[in-house]
Amino acid sequence: MSALAILIVIPLAILGVQMAQASDPYVKNVLSLMGNPVQGKAIFQINCAGCHGLEADGLVGPSLQAVPKRKSRYGLIHQVISGETPPMPKFQPSAQEMADLLSYLEGL
Repeated sequence: MSALAILIVIPLAILGVQMAQASDPYVKNVLSLMGNPVQGKAIFQINCAGCHGLEADGLVGPSLQAVPKRKSRYGLIHQVISGETPPMPKFQPSAQEMADLLSYLEGL
């Protein structure tokens, strides 16, 4: 494949993935909601702090400080709900809870 073809294919593939992600009803719902970081911190402390630390600075799981600089909002949602990276469990928060958790994580 030529360099020009690669330069064309990669952005189109990324755009296709982003379009598929944006069409997911759960993600669309989460992203349409205003998150409450105080509620998000409570959700984090109950469900995540055991591995990521009370201040999200890492423990068994990695630090989540400045995580939005490393993962997109969709990437964060997917990470939380997928359970694809053991030992992190699959977590199925409501859309509002996920919006709250995103709001908290974005403030770290």
